[in-house]
Amino acid sequence: MAEFFDVVVVGAGISGIGAAVHLQRECPDRTFIILEGRNDLGGTWDLFRYPGVRSDSDMHTLGYSFKPWLHEKAIADGPSILAYLRETAAEYHVTEHIRFQHMVAAASWSSDTARWTVSVSGRDPIECNLLFMCSGYYSYKGGYTPEFPGRDQFQGQIVHPQDWPEDLDYQGKRVVVIGSGATAMTLVPAMAADAAHVTMLQRSPTYVVARPDRDVIANKLRRVLPEKTAYNLVRRKNIALSSFLYGRTRKAPHKVKAKLLQMTGAAVGSDVTRDHFTPTYNPWDQRLCLIPNGDLYKAINRGAASVVTDHIETFTETGIQLQSGAFLDADIIVTATGLQLVTVGDMDISVDGRPVDFSTTWTYRGLGYSGVPNLVSSFGYINASWTLRSDLIGRFVCRLLNHMTATGTNQCTPRLRLSDLDMPARPFIVDFSSGYMQRMMPLLPKQGDRDPWRNPQSLTADQKLMNAPVDDGVMQFTVAHQRAPGRVNA
Repeated sequence: MAEFFDVVVVGAGISGIGAAVHLQRECPDRTFIILEGRNDLGGTWDLFRYPGVRSDSDMHTLGYSFKPWLHEKAIADGPSILAYLRETAAEYHVTEHIRFQHMVAAASWSSDTARWTVSVSGRDPIECNLLFMCSGYYSYKGGYTPEFPGRDQFQGQIVHPQDWPEDLDYQGKRVVVIGSGATAMTLVPAMAADAAHVTMLQRSPTYVVARPDRDVIANKLRRVLPEKTAYNLVRRKNIALSSFLYGRTRKAPHKVKAKLLQMTGAAVGSDVTRDHFTPTYNPWDQRLCLIPNGDLYKAINRGAASVVTDHIETFTETGIQLQSGAFLDADIIVTATGLQLVTVGDMDISVDGRPVDFSTTWTYRGLGYSGVPNLVSSFGYINASWTLRSDLIGRFVCRLLNHMTATGTNQCTPRLRLSDLDMPARPFIVDFSSGYMQRMMPLLPKQGDRDPWRNPQSLTADQKLMNAPVDDGVMQFTVAHQRAPGRVNA
């Protein structure tokens, strides 16, 4: 007989650990387990081991609402973030609920029993009433790498940051990092300290913002106020500042663009800014890249690194031939070209024997799916810290579970109302043109133009949306196979 838990959380990363804390605090009557495919917790922060790996959000908002970040550095390195997650898991007794090396392959729902049967590779299945997906949106099997002509000709080493070799020796070597996102801009200054030279090769520029890695206000407040009080004040300060700046990019994009380019020009000069740091799109149409203490600029200014904006014609035995006619010599090529994105943890999901195609569903509050019972996914922000939204989703799940306890129900299914059938279909995330997200959009649910079928990607809007009553006329609460009349079955 399969083991049963009220809740199965998939993934022991930042979202899964937070979900477990909320469940313990707000639903003490519910049993739960965390299934983690790898042999350690931490998710992203345990997986990525490339040089300089760090956050690109401040830790006062990437950290949990219930667990103050107490380090001097607000822009933290990967090992420090992993230590914070381990400390949180131990402090809140989460670790004892984790089963490592439990890779979830599929889940099937039965309306007759109001249970998910979760298939785990090489192990017995586990049953649960609610499936809480906290496994993120990218595949842990490998990163995304485009097809590069002539790749097999290159005689040096080709590395993807997601599969970084522990013994990679780049001391005194010529390195080309392909990409212009956060990973590339982290790798270039980190490797430039030891490599002969590092070139960041990009097809098009990205907006870059340099900030100190220490929050002076946070560090001063901690000296005079209790830790949690200081943390909460800084958290609110940073949320407000981030929201204001993002709002400015929507209302006055040209002014923000001019300011960003002015700041970059002051750091690396007008020519470099014009040629390599002036995007064709507006700020926050794609994610801004944060560089702590201007480390990328410093590496460029001292000649240890450079940026080339061009297109690849072919790899050769000794480097990369560019379409402009230029040639980049390389001993090592790093393909910082992004992640391989997946939906719902790269799992096969079925409801009453029918496979679920999530691209045909509508998102419910940006966390559920129309017609799919007792399934919630944690998906954070792309324009702010991930944890701000995962915290909201964790609390919403607890409210949902407590409502089912209070009403004696065990099945909750978002269903379209007849009045929702005229909704225009919009992408799960709008106004965001980054390639890695555009590759994912066709796989994700649609969003509508009205609550609760929106995914606003705004903390203020999400707080209102997530804190609205769970019994909202859209979420259908039933017992086992019962159905409420007059609902659209989608």
